[in-house]
Amino acid sequence: MTRLGPVWPVFIATLALFACASANNGEGAKDPDRMSESEYDVARDLWLRRNSPREALDHALKAVELNEDNADAAHLVALIYMDFCSRNADECRLKEAEKHARLALKAKRDYREATNTLGVILIHEKRYADAINVLKPLTEDILYQTPENAWGNLGWAQLESGATDAAVDSLRRSIAAQPLFCVGLYRLGLAYERRHEDTAAAESLTRALETQAPGCNSLQDAFAARARVELRMGNQEGARSDLQRCAELSGKTNAGKECSSMLQKFK
Repeated sequence: MTRLGPVWPVFIATLALFACASANNGEGAKDPDRMSESEYDVARDLWLRRNSPREALDHALKAVELNEDNADAAHLVALIYMDFCSRNADECRLKEAEKHARLALKAKRDYREATNTLGVILIHEKRYADAINVLKPLTEDILYQTPENAWGNLGWAQLESGATDAAVDSLRRSIAAQPLFCVGLYRLGLAYERRHEDTAAAESLTRALETQAPGCNSLQDAFAARARVELRMGNQEGARSDLQRCAELSGKTNAGKECSSMLQKFK
């Protein structure tokens, strides 16, 4: 997503603005809550703008240590831990991510983005029933501004749990909420593939890859899935083309390795 699926929260304050405000209030800088906010702003800037997740995590953890009620800081820690998971499986710390997502929700019970993040973490932990219990109420929350994420992640959890028909329904709802949600289309393609509905699977995966939104045309897993479906449908040339594109995107990921292995069979 993020190879992980969900859209990251949007952060609007800047480090420069906070630094200016702090300069005008020396006493406030000594207050733990203000210091926590300062560390959070630094962490956010390091992660989102400077692509320095290790430094960002250090400051975000300090922000939480200074004030456990800083829900945004706790959520940021969870997101950064998930970022590590997407970069390197050896550095994945799902338990720490879950701990801080729950800490964010303890501080702010109606923190909808943190609820969605917790659901994603639980899916990665293969705790699908728990993920469904977390995400289902979020799909029914009319105040959640990105319902496609809730429906898409609910569908993902259902698919992984084996409830394919329920997953198809949820994923259709995610796309109805946001037609440009290509990750939802990709997962819907997987659900159709699971049901051996190859034509529907190929159509959904093609829609995912052709969606006019950033990153959609480079969904490596979607190329791999469409290649599998095309092979079953007898479309050898289409499968070869998708496998080549998939392998070109990255040879280090599971999808890249799968595509490279499948390409060998064409030689």
